Amino acid sequence: MALDDHAGVTFETSLSSSGNNTGIPVPDHVIEQLKHGKRPPVLVTVNGYEYRSTVAVMGGQHLIGVSAAVRAATGLKGGDPISVTLKVADTPREVDVPADFAAAMEESVPARQFFDGLSNSLQRYHVDNVNAAKAPETRQRRIEKAVALFVAGKQR
Repeated sequence: MALDDHAGVTFETSLSSSGNNTGIPVPDHVIEQLKHGKRPPVLVTVNGYEYRSTVAVMGGQHLIGVSAAVRAATGLKGGDPISVTLKVADTPREVDVPADFAAAMEESVPARQFFDGLSNSLQRYHVDNVNAAKAPETRQRRIEKAVALFVAGKQR
């Protein structure tokens, strides 16, 4: 299992779950092959689905979280055997802001500047909240609420 910067490291495991938490156990030798410390930022490919994450250490074991959204997109559940490919994620993390949300923030420069200064996870929180709205009216209300928060200098 040689590490090629483009290919990453592929290994077989089973998706672990404990209560509401689901994760991918990462063997120690894989962490060593990635050569980016004990908690490397990674691009995870499982069942043809790719997402960014960071390896965490829980109870002495290296794990990568698998959100409900990722489980829904891949059809996976705890206990399923999986083939995983990890690549070190060395590019800046970016959040894909929907056009209507971006346009609303552009109307208020302080809102866009505030949003751009938020952490990746907070940006994703607001984008996911807007994208989760089913009705167009709800989506618009959520966009307006987020822009008002940003203008007021509030993260949430």
